[in-house]
Amino acid sequence: MRIGNDRRRDEFEISVVPLIDVLLTLLMFFVLTTTFVRHSRMQVTLPKASADTSSAALHPLVVVIDRQGHFFVGSNQVLGSGVDALKRSIASVAGSERDQPVTLRADAMTPHQAVVTAMDALGQLGFTRLSIATTPDQGPDSP
Repeated sequence: MRIGNDRRRDEFEISVVPLIDVLLTLLMFFVLTTTFVRHSRMQVTLPKASADTSSAALHPLVVVIDRQGHFFVGSNQVLGSGVDALKRSIASVAGSERDQPVTLRADAMTPHQAVVTAMDALGQLGFTRLSIATTPDQGPDSP
Protein backbone atom coordinates (compact mmCIF):
# COMPACT_ATOMS: atom_id res chain seq x y z
CA MET A 1 0.00 0.00 0.00
CA ARG A 2 1.23 3.45 -0.88
CA ILE A 3 -0.91 5.71 1.19
CA GLY A 4 1.77 8.36 1.79
CA ASN A 5 2.64 8.80 -1.90
CA ASP A 6 -0.98 9.12 -3.03
CA ARG A 7 -1.50 12.23 -0.92
CA ARG A 8 1.45 13.97 -2.55
CA ARG A 9 0.11 13.23 -5.98
CA ASP A 10 -3.21 14.89 -5.14
CA GLU A 11 -1.64 18.11 -3.80
CA PHE A 12 -1.09 20.87 -6.34
CA GLU A 13 0.94 24.07 -6.35
CA ILE A 14 0.33 27.37 -8.02
CA SER A 15 3.44 28.62 -9.75
CA VAL A 16 3.72 32.38 -9.22
CA VAL A 17 6.85 32.85 -11.31
CA PRO A 18 4.93 33.52 -14.59
CA LEU A 19 2.65 35.94 -12.72
CA ILE A 20 5.64 37.86 -11.38
CA ASP A 21 7.15 37.96 -14.90
CA VAL A 22 3.96 39.43 -16.32
CA LEU A 23 3.70 42.01 -13.53
CA LEU A 24 7.32 43.11 -13.96
CA THR A 25 6.80 43.39 -17.73
CA LEU A 26 3.72 45.58 -17.19
CA LEU A 27 5.60 47.69 -14.65
CA MET A 28 8.47 48.25 -17.09
CA PHE A 29 5.99 49.16 -19.84
CA PHE A 30 4.28 51.81 -17.69
CA VAL A 31 7.56 53.24 -16.41
CA LEU A 32 8.99 53.58 -19.90
CA THR A 33 5.86 55.09 -21.46
CA THR A 34 5.12 57.59 -18.71
CA THR A 35 5.70 61.21 -19.61
CA PHE A 36 7.85 62.86 -17.02
CA VAL A 37 7.02 66.52 -16.50
CA ARG A 38 9.74 68.70 -15.03
CA HIS A 39 8.47 71.72 -13.21
CA SER A 40 10.82 74.63 -13.03
CA ARG A 41 11.44 76.50 -9.81
CA MET A 42 11.23 79.78 -11.61
CA GLN A 43 7.99 80.76 -13.27
CA VAL A 44 8.66 82.98 -16.25
CA THR A 45 6.07 85.41 -17.55
CA LEU A 46 6.54 85.41 -21.30
CA PRO A 47 6.77 88.85 -22.88
CA LYS A 48 3.99 90.25 -25.00
CA ALA A 49 4.79 92.74 -27.68
CA SER A 50 1.63 94.80 -27.50
CA ALA A 51 1.28 98.48 -26.64
CA ASP A 52 -0.97 97.79 -23.64
CA THR A 53 0.49 98.56 -20.24
CA SER A 54 0.53 95.68 -17.83
CA SER A 55 -0.77 95.84 -14.30
CA ALA A 56 2.58 95.13 -12.69
CA ALA A 57 3.41 95.86 -9.09
CA LEU A 58 4.34 99.40 -8.13
CA HIS A 59 7.97 98.69 -7.27
CA PRO A 60 9.35 95.61 -9.02
CA LEU A 61 13.01 94.76 -8.71
CA VAL A 62 14.69 95.71 -12.00
CA VAL A 63 17.76 93.90 -13.31
CA VAL A 64 19.29 95.52 -16.42
CA ILE A 65 21.84 93.93 -18.74
CA ASP A 66 23.56 96.19 -21.24
CA ARG A 67 24.93 95.32 -24.66
CA GLN A 68 28.33 94.27 -23.28
CA GLY A 69 26.78 91.97 -20.64
CA HIS A 70 27.27 94.27 -17.63
CA PHE A 71 24.64 93.88 -14.90
CA PHE A 72 22.78 96.65 -13.09
CA VAL A 73 20.45 96.03 -10.16
CA GLY A 74 18.17 99.01 -9.84
CA SER A 75 20.45 101.88 -10.81
CA ASN A 76 23.64 100.39 -9.32
CA GLN A 77 26.19 98.57 -11.45
CA VAL A 78 27.19 95.13 -10.18
CA LEU A 79 30.86 95.16 -9.28
CA GLY A 80 32.62 91.95 -10.13
CA SER A 81 31.69 89.26 -12.57
CA GLY A 82 29.86 86.01 -12.31
CA VAL A 83 26.72 84.77 -10.69
CA ASP A 84 27.97 85.21 -7.10
CA ALA A 85 28.53 88.96 -7.45
CA LEU A 86 25.13 89.33 -9.08
CA LYS A 87 23.46 87.31 -6.30
CA ARG A 88 25.07 89.49 -3.62
CA SER A 89 23.91 92.67 -5.35
CA ILE A 90 20.35 91.40 -5.82
CA ALA A 91 20.16 90.20 -2.21
CA SER A 92 21.35 93.56 -0.90
CA VAL A 93 18.74 95.47 -2.89
CA ALA A 94 15.82 93.06 -2.42
CA GLY A 95 16.40 92.19 1.21
CA SER A 96 14.23 89.31 2.35
CA GLU A 97 11.38 89.90 -0.11
CA ARG A 98 11.55 86.93 -2.47
CA ASP A 99 7.94 87.10 -3.66
CA GLN A 100 8.24 90.52 -5.28
CA PRO A 101 8.15 90.65 -9.08
CA VAL A 102 11.41 91.02 -10.98
CA THR A 103 11.70 92.74 -14.34
CA LEU A 104 14.64 91.69 -16.49
CA ARG A 105 15.56 94.38 -19.02
CA ALA A 106 18.18 93.14 -21.45
CA ASP A 107 19.43 94.90 -24.56
CA ALA A 108 18.45 93.17 -27.78
CA MET A 109 22.14 92.58 -28.56
CA THR A 110 23.00 91.20 -25.10
CA PRO A 111 24.73 87.82 -25.18
CA HIS A 112 22.31 85.03 -24.32
CA GLN A 113 24.63 83.74 -21.58
CA ALA A 114 24.28 87.01 -19.63
CA VAL A 115 20.49 86.67 -19.61
CA VAL A 116 20.74 83.03 -18.50
CA THR A 117 23.18 84.02 -15.75
CA ALA A 118 20.75 86.64 -14.44
CA MET A 119 17.86 84.18 -14.51
CA ASP A 120 19.99 81.57 -12.74
CA ALA A 121 20.98 84.02 -10.00
CA LEU A 122 17.34 85.01 -9.45
CA GLY A 123 16.27 81.37 -9.34
CA GLN A 124 18.98 80.46 -6.83
CA LEU A 125 17.86 83.31 -4.58
CA GLY A 126 14.25 82.08 -4.66
CA PHE A 127 12.56 84.62 -6.92
CA THR A 128 9.68 83.05 -8.84
CA ARG A 129 7.95 86.01 -10.52
CA LEU A 130 10.08 87.07 -13.47
CA SER A 131 9.05 89.28 -16.37
CA ILE A 132 11.19 90.02 -19.37
CA ALA A 133 10.72 93.56 -20.64
CA THR A 134 10.05 94.17 -24.31
CA THR A 135 9.25 97.18 -26.44
CA PRO A 136 5.94 97.48 -28.26
CA ASP A 137 5.83 96.17 -31.81
CA GLN A 138 5.23 99.11 -34.16
CA GLY A 139 4.04 96.97 -37.06
CA PRO A 140 5.63 96.03 -40.40
CA ASP A 141 6.82 99.59 -41.16
CA SER A 142 9.00 99.89 -38.03
CA PRO A 143 12.79 99.79 -38.43
